[in-house]
Amino acid sequence: MHLNRRAALALLATPGLARAQPAWPAHPIRIVIAWPAGGSTDGLLRSLQAPLQAALGQSVVLENRAGASGSIGAAAVAQAAPDGYTLLGDASTQAVNPALLRGLAFDYTSAFTPITLVARAPLLLAVRADSPARDLAGLLALLRAQPGGGTYSSSGIGAAAHLASAMLLRQAGVQATHVPYRGSPPQVQAVLAGEVVFTCSTVPALAGLVADGRLRALATTAGGRLPGFPSVPTVAEQGFPGFALTEWLALLAPAGTPAPILERVSAAITTALADPGVQQRLPGLGMQPAAEGPAALGRFLAEQRVAMAALIQAENIRLE
Repeated sequence: MHLNRRAALALLATPGLARAQPAWPAHPIRIVIAWPAGGSTDGLLRSLQAPLQAALGQSVVLENRAGASGSIGAAAVAQAAPDGYTLLGDASTQAVNPALLRGLAFDYTSAFTPITLVARAPLLLAVRADSPARDLAGLLALLRAQPGGGTYSSSGIGAAAHLASAMLLRQAGVQATHVPYRGSPPQVQAVLAGEVVFTCSTVPALAGLVADGRLRALATTAGGRLPGFPSVPTVAEQGFPGFALTEWLALLAPAGTPAPILERVSAAITTALADPGVQQRLPGLGMQPAAEGPAALGRFLAEQRVAMAALIQAENIRLE
């Protein structure tokens, strides 16, 4: 049987026929990780991979696209189709890079749509075990007494540990020189060798050295005390009410990705985080689950971008 032109057009205009789309996800989903293999961001997403696949009923492929403070991986996702098949796993530089990087081919503030915060990674502030600083007040007094204010290390310019230290020093009215290193190991070695007065880093980078008595943890930058370090007070408890700045991991999609897809991925992340195997692995990664959905991540990103831009401008922080 043949259809005439009018009948064919009517058929094409019928909802659910020619315009029907296959149920999502119909093929594997790719998550671009904006950071190198082996780090906490990579480690958590790989731990979530199997339970996430089970929750979504589809394969999830992880791809590391590291470099340029996370902007290389972010660029790959910014240019992808907004169909839910290419997602971005990114860290706190998602909020920092808009104020720190210039000349990018995409705009961080408009290229992505939030899916969910996945986890937070609290930071510890530590000194060498033989330091005279026994608490945060003692460290600040030590810095004030040193010519030029002393020094501190971080894993790189614009990293959460750098900005947490800079924010603390600014609020305390104390001067200190930032010494950036390429990654956590040399950053931590710098304080062990006495090259810097203190450092701030993630729990996995410092926990073993604190337990061995080679470093002394003076504070955590999180909003509350950490389960593994109940005797270490927060920065907020030590004279800086409201202080909280941590590393974090979030999942984002290209701008324009349909809301039902965002909600389904967000729900799948919540399910995956509740997996017993993931729950066992989280403490070793120094992370705390924080799945809150698209709206909450959108608000969090907006607040963080404003706060980090103000801090970067006030401290005149620039990539060297």
